[in-house]
Amino acid sequence: MNLILQGLTAERLTIARIAKLAGATGIVPLNASAFRCEGATLTTDIKAAVDAACLEAQLDYAFVNAGLQLSDFKLLAMDMDSTLITIECIDEIADMQGLKPQVSAITEAAMRGELEFNESLTRRVALLAGLDASALQRVFDERLQLSPGAENMLAAVKAAGLKTLLVSGGFTFFTERIRQQLGLDYAHANDLEIVDGKLTGRVVGGIVNAEEKKLTVARICAELGTTTAAAIVMGDGANDLQMMGIAGMSVAFRAKPVVRAQAHVALNFVGLDGVLNLFG
Repeated sequence: MNLILQGLTAERLTIARIAKLAGATGIVPLNASAFRCEGATLTTDIKAAVDAACLEAQLDYAFVNAGLQLSDFKLLAMDMDSTLITIECIDEIADMQGLKPQVSAITEAAMRGELEFNESLTRRVALLAGLDASALQRVFDERLQLSPGAENMLAAVKAAGLKTLLVSGGFTFFTERIRQQLGLDYAHANDLEIVDGKLTGRVVGGIVNAEEKKLTVARICAELGTTTAAAIVMGDGANDLQMMGIAGMSVAFRAKPVVRAQAHVALNFVGLDGVLNLFG
């Protein structure tokens, strides 16, 4: 296997030391802060040793099959909040009501898997009742930012022929604008109810929860004539685990511990474009 090591900075001596832990037979620089350690061995003990060494050195690592190509995949599916973008939109909307601490606490519990997602969303959206809908545009204009490396990653993914899906437990107001702005192929999210220019505190239709995210990834793969093994799925919270679980490659980005533990790859330090270093 190849062991990919990367960070915001990477000392060559540290790379060599970690490569040795995995029994790698060669080290190939990919760029100034990313290295491919070839001929690595993956066992439970080796993974644990590499994990500890990388955490100490603030490096991200991934064991991948040699020869793996980005073009081997057909779909990139991404969570939105705290994955493709840096914020949790609902928390920022709540800030317009002076309720960010209350809403953020519910969001955090849900993302850690401590609170059922439907309940958490219903409770959070209810707190927004009466807010002027113009707050949504303010959040989009003033607070929404793409995560580091997002545009580089998407450019490479599109060039390799993959389709792109933004699937979110957030809101269509944001996913549709991001889809158009970035030229994504598909988007699916919750629809906030607005009456007379005010949020009602309810969503319209079914909730895009963990199960619905998984079904959406499976549906798009079927439309593309492929299986979910041809999907790369990126997320950060517990409600992403089901769709990550059916993916050929799951990527935890700045994720909660429960998600990092179950993902094929965890990017804790580098940007989203760090995923590109995993491929030949």
